[in-house]
Amino acid sequence: MNSLSNIKEKIMFFISEVTDKAPAAFKTPLQEKVYSTLAQFAVTFERVDTAPAITMEDCIRIDEKLDMRTVKTLFLCNRQQTKFYLYITTAGKPFVTKDLSSAMGIPRVSFASVELLQSVLGTDVGAATVFGVLLDTENKVEVVVDKDILSEAWYGCSDGTTTSYMKVNTSWVIHDFLDYAGHKPTIIEI
Repeated sequence: MNSLSNIKEKIMFFISEVTDKAPAAFKTPLQEKVYSTLAQFAVTFERVDTAPAITMEDCIRIDEKLDMRTVKTLFLCNRQQTKFYLYITTAGKPFVTKDLSSAMGIPRVSFASVELLQSVLGTDVGAATVFGVLLDTENKVEVVVDKDILSEAWYGCSDGTTTSYMKVNTSWVIHDFLDYAGHKPTIIEI
């Protein structure tokens, strides 16, 4: 019975064929900004449309289709909700607030609320992406990157929705894109 439900789950999760084109219609202002930025810099990418990807199993299927590893992107804040952090790490690495706080020399952080995620980064739960900093024109968000990300050739992430995922060159994201967006990353090792 368990293997039958796993088969049904795999069949029911939709993933399109891989494309190198932007969506025909954009679902959010952030998604439109993502693709216009990629076009502005003539950055090549591959992407897939999916059913809403919420679980790690969904991400594994997306990774297999795009032949890359999706990053884990967490939107965090301090207790007063006055300092914000976009923490990017490998999907398989557990998130321990104590470890992140220690590596950065800051008090403990927690997950920002759904409302803050939407107002600051323009995304819903499950769609946090490095590209959200395009909407952070006041530089409220500090981008924190796990050093392990730098060893990956491809950067796999959401385009700001839970239904479209892409792979782009990691070096371009970390160096060129974040520089363009005015968010010099803090690189940490945990």
